[in-house]
Amino acid sequence: MRAAKFLMSAIGLAAVLATGLAANLAAADDYPTHPILLVVPYPAGGGNDVLARTVAAKMSVTLGQQIAIENRGGAGSTIGTRDVARSAPDGYTLLIATSSLAINPQLYPDMAYDPVKDFSPVGLIAKSPNLVLVHPSVPAHTIAELIALAKKDPGKLDFASTGIGTSTHLSGMLFATMAGIKINPVPYKGVAPALTDLIGGQVPLMFCPMAGAVGFVHSGNVRALAVTGSTRSPLFPDVPTVAEAGLPGYAAELHYGIVAPGGTPAAIIVKLNKALNAALAEDDVKSRMGVDGTEPLPSTPEAYAADIANEEAKYSKIVKMSGGKPE
Repeated sequence: MRAAKFLMSAIGLAAVLATGLAANLAAADDYPTHPILLVVPYPAGGGNDVLARTVAAKMSVTLGQQIAIENRGGAGSTIGTRDVARSAPDGYTLLIATSSLAINPQLYPDMAYDPVKDFSPVGLIAKSPNLVLVHPSVPAHTIAELIALAKKDPGKLDFASTGIGTSTHLSGMLFATMAGIKINPVPYKGVAPALTDLIGGQVPLMFCPMAGAVGFVHSGNVRALAVTGSTRSPLFPDVPTVAEAGLPGYAAELHYGIVAPGGTPAAIIVKLNKALNAALAEDDVKSRMGVDGTEPLPSTPEAYAADIANEEAKYSKIVKMSGGKPE
């Protein structure tokens, strides 16, 4: 009798699961039936916001529904990120994510989300390297000379940083770790004031986002020693990568992507991924990104999932080693 009841319960559960799966597939076939919200966890006007609006406009055409942008900045992007993690996994709430998705859990011990378990990656958007910049008075014209300078006077070389866990900070800390040197991060409240002090000679070194530095490099206000990415930048084809210039294996670049709440149906993720990659293939999108030194990085959801895991593994030790806490 007990066996019969168990069998009936199992049959009933299977029927429920089958019905739910069928409903999910049907929903995916119809998706999207109304506008989609794309959350940018930073204030309006920044690089994340520009990328979001650029790709969202193209994706809206492909999907046949508007993708609305909403800026929810604060706490190093954790507020907007947490909100999306808690949203319904139906494909109607998405997030613009950066490498901070994997880095922030190392900085905030009470993080309310898991970067792997709580999100379904849609795909990468782009990569954006930094430039290794020095003031013209610094007696180093190559990465090898910069490393030698730092080793000559250990702990005496400062570099401008826009905060613990940012690309300007982690690029420098990764460089120091791999080169076996000690350099000191000097905190600033943004790229602009940091770059101003670099140009003025108050700080000798900066791992600077490319968009803000282009004009100053061409004018000679600062000297570019290398690009932190895995490949040379089209904006500076004659500037080598750090790896080429004397530190093999080094690569540090900010990755942008789109994620959905964990558990979003795979069929919906596939639709979003196709729309995103179609947007990245558009010439005007490539041109707009190229102005800021950002390069399109089309991918599969699986490749983006692997990228998130790699970023977490790569930077967790660097963040812990720095001993810093978010301000």
